[in-house]
Amino acid sequence: MQIYNTLTRRKEPFTPLVEGKVSMYVCGMTVYDYCHLGHARVMVAFDVITRYLRHRGYEVNYVRNITDIDDKILKRADENSETISALTERMIDAMHDDEVRLNVLPPSHEPRATGHIGEIIAMIATLIEKGFAYPAANGDVYYRVRKFTNYGKLNNRQLDDMRSGARVEVDVHKEDPLDFVLWKAAKPSEVHWPSPWGNGRPGWHIECSAMSTCCLGDTFDIHGGGPDLTFPHHENEIAQSEAATGKTYVNTWMHAGAVRVNQEKMSKSLGNFFTIRDVLAEHDPEVVRYLLVASHYRSAINYSADSLVEARKSLTRFYTALDGVEGQGKESQDASTVGQAAFASYSERFETAMDDDFNTPEALAVLFDLARDLNRAKSDQPAEAPRLADELKRLAGVLGLLQQKPQTFLKGAQQQVALSEAEIESKIAERQASKANKDFAKADAIRDELAALGIILKDSREGTTWVIETPQ
Repeated sequence: MQIYNTLTRRKEPFTPLVEGKVSMYVCGMTVYDYCHLGHARVMVAFDVITRYLRHRGYEVNYVRNITDIDDKILKRADENSETISALTERMIDAMHDDEVRLNVLPPSHEPRATGHIGEIIAMIATLIEKGFAYPAANGDVYYRVRKFTNYGKLNNRQLDDMRSGARVEVDVHKEDPLDFVLWKAAKPSEVHWPSPWGNGRPGWHIECSAMSTCCLGDTFDIHGGGPDLTFPHHENEIAQSEAATGKTYVNTWMHAGAVRVNQEKMSKSLGNFFTIRDVLAEHDPEVVRYLLVASHYRSAINYSADSLVEARKSLTRFYTALDGVEGQGKESQDASTVGQAAFASYSERFETAMDDDFNTPEALAVLFDLARDLNRAKSDQPAEAPRLADELKRLAGVLGLLQQKPQTFLKGAQQQVALSEAEIESKIAERQASKANKDFAKADAIRDELAALGIILKDSREGTTWVIETPQ
């Protein structure tokens, strides 16, 4: 297995610190508002990575934190005239609801910043003792960036190229404009914790250093996050953690790609900012998940009406292939037109794709080949179809897809048409009556009328069923 390492800017063979086990930390949400599409991108990307690592037999300890104390949280709670805990608990519940709907598995551990204040204070004290941090006259504690020799290694930046005031905080109390805050002195009536440097609260960067090392140790296998976190957040995490422990912080850094909306950067100022719940109110969650999975996790995703239509078309192809195949596949070793070697090749090709830096587009190409062969088997080798269907569902499940019953999904597009399910069934009954009366012209007209609305009828010995066909 090879994984692209942001730190080295190349794919590298993945060898975990402990054989058979993977330790992974992903920066989670700052819970002052509902999760947006960018959060969904990170949630789904690392959910797929976790699922696949487990599929390959690894025991994965997946830690994703919650930032539940932050400037944005304080401001939003004040604006809403609610307590910080009321705001954060409400947003955490909403985040978990979004995850369930997107079929994102919960992480192994979900530490909260407020639950690790002691560890944060201890790490800051160590940094001060080693000369990497200093208390300032205003009660804040800052990190000495120039003290850390390798600062900038994750982003391939030189210190002198980092312009003061662009991406770093400027403060008259800092020794150097590049220094960043570890501990913030509390303002009057502001929530705070006691510390050796006075009442205050942690800075954002130190929270992740403390929580990750507390949960996974001084060095762990994978650290992930969104594309906007490489600088300064992850750069600062490295500086803090390695200065405090004297050890390599993380072996492999992974970053998901950005989400663009109609080829533009998602931004509230552009009016193209969507929360997950906004999107799921209009679209099937599995269609949204498919869109997020269909691109390689490091690639940018374009969210648009057209891309969602294409995602639904793709899922429709899969569910149409699965439709009508009942029961579990037999584990028979009998020869078939597909053949045992060819059957095994689906899994091998799927794993070859995923072993190459979790290449989901190539993995999905394998599933499309499998769906094509399933469609052929349904008519040519019906005894083989259940085994192929099981394999399609098994491999798709590694991506968190094809978890619905085929008819449930295929009828789920009903919201796109003008008729209710009862009205569709009434039309089908009318068509059946016309056929019974040998009025085939009227029966055909009803079929054509429904087809024009995207409702496709399927006749069989058991009767007539229907699905919604995605518009071309």
